[in-house]
Amino acid sequence: MRIAVLGAAGMAGSRVVTEAAHRGHALLAVYRSTRPDTLPPGVTPVAGDADDTDAMRALFDGADAVVAATRPPQGREHTIAATTTALLDAAAKTGTRVLVIGGAGPLAVPGQPGRLVVDDPAYVPPQWRTVAAASSAQLAACRAHPAADWTYVSPPAVLEPGPRTGAYRRGTTTLLTAEDGASRIAVEDLAVAVLDELERPRGERHFTVGY
Repeated sequence: MRIAVLGAAGMAGSRVVTEAAHRGHALLAVYRSTRPDTLPPGVTPVAGDADDTDAMRALFDGADAVVAATRPPQGREHTIAATTTALLDAAAKTGTRVLVIGGAGPLAVPGQPGRLVVDDPAYVPPQWRTVAAASSAQLAACRAHPAADWTYVSPPAVLEPGPRTGAYRRGTTTLLTAEDGASRIAVEDLAVAVLDELERPRGERHFTVGY
């Protein structure tokens, strides 16, 4: 499979590149300004602005799938919805599937129907709320784009580097928690889930993963 990974220099994107390369896929590692320091053999680095629809359309032409792991800089979180719309515009023109790595904000709180994670300080403390709200707007932008073939994956409340175990649970649109109430996954295992979905699509627009 030929996969373009946007945000390839970031925490999630770099792990997706590593996991996809390990599985033998052909990769374009797309970055905005900071070229990834190290890349697996056979991965092609490409500079590109995710907001440039024409440039993205050219990159997506011939790709089987796109993984959008872009993250705006601090203070620019509100721009992620528009960036996602631009990406989906490009993908719709090439007929390329897009898997968006989003946030936990739009997930439902376990046991509280109608309450979203973004509104629950137990999962989203005040310093994280701007980012969580941006992820909700990002999912709304996807839902407002029926012409594109998109899937949105929400990580759990805590996403951080850790060992790759290859194990995870998959849920739908409700936050996954462990027996102790924790909601987390290592970004390495999030990448496993992303590649599993690309290789064996389940047809769900929005899903989540966790331990």
